[in-house]
Amino acid sequence: MSEPLRIERDGDVAVVVLDNPPLNLFDAATFDAMERVARELVAMTDPADPDRARAVLVEARGKVVSGGVDVTYFRDIAEGPDPAERGGELWARLLEVANTFEDLPVPTVFAAHGLTLTAAFELALSCDILLAAEKASFGLVEIVVGLTPSMGGPQRLAERAGPARAKELIYTGERYPAAVLERWNVVNRVLPDEGFAEAARAYAHRVAAGPTVAHAATKRLASVAVREGARAADALVPTVSGPLFATEDLRGAVASFLSEGPGKATYRGR
Repeated sequence: MSEPLRIERDGDVAVVVLDNPPLNLFDAATFDAMERVARELVAMTDPADPDRARAVLVEARGKVVSGGVDVTYFRDIAEGPDPAERGGELWARLLEVANTFEDLPVPTVFAAHGLTLTAAFELALSCDILLAAEKASFGLVEIVVGLTPSMGGPQRLAERAGPARAKELIYTGERYPAAVLERWNVVNRVLPDEGFAEAARAYAHRVAAGPTVAHAATKRLASVAVREGARAADALVPTVSGPLFATEDLRGAVASFLSEGPGKATYRGR
């Protein structure tokens, strides 16, 4: 059997595939695979590698993105020795994965074609861009087993939609359609169901073809602004944006702009 989570390379895009039929549940093997995939993505997006991936796309196989976590995994922790300690260890592991995805130095895109619950939704919130098909729906439904989402969901929902919306979504445990979460600024774009997978791939390739080093600077400045304030991001600008003048991307784009006009530059990601 193939890994429940694996990486496939599509040109400049590293495609993370969730494939654990029939419901793509997150179980022990999937959590282990998440940690491995996160480590592989760090290596694949290393700025020192001339063949680095320049964007990451997360997609799923099957009718749903994920039906959530295999509840027997939680039962085994709750009924085993030292449940509080083991539960804390689980969340620490999963938060490290979420943080790794969030900190990758390239654009990250999550493509949700259908139902996206719990851990899959939290992984989506760790990505830069969340694309959703019209029929997609989302939920953090951990209240049904007496938990709160603990892979970064509450705090990252609060960043995108505000704390009141985050609490509402989690307190109710309801499933929310893509169109609603687009209005809440959780979903970036809702795309037609027909051709969704192809459109998501095209989007990932579009951002991969951009100025990769500049995109990394954008990610860092945006994150610092949200978590530390705009003035903290201002203070960081000389450090992260000054070096862009030394990149091949900038020099080539400026030359292209002056000779051919805007929008004709080809970037190499360095």
